[in-house]
Amino acid sequence: MPVPSGSLYGGQGKPSCYDRVSTSFMMGATIGITIGILFGGLGGLRSGYRGRELVGSMGKTMLQSGGTFGTFMGVGAALRC
Repeated sequence: MPVPSGSLYGGQGKPSCYDRVSTSFMMGATIGITIGILFGGLGGLRSGYRGRELVGSMGKTMLQSGGTFGTFMGVGAALRC
């Protein structure tokens, strides 16, 4: 099926401001969760956590960093709308 010419979004035109903000939030949250895995895992291992304690520490760090970075990316995208 050919892609309509002149449009990246299948003939719908530009994405809405909500689409931009939500996409930026999800990208930021994904990056933040990845950073949370790295820093949470290393910090937990350095603190001597093993098993459930390590997973709990990593989960908390993942949620915090994902939420924070996602919020900042979403606000940045909202300011540019």
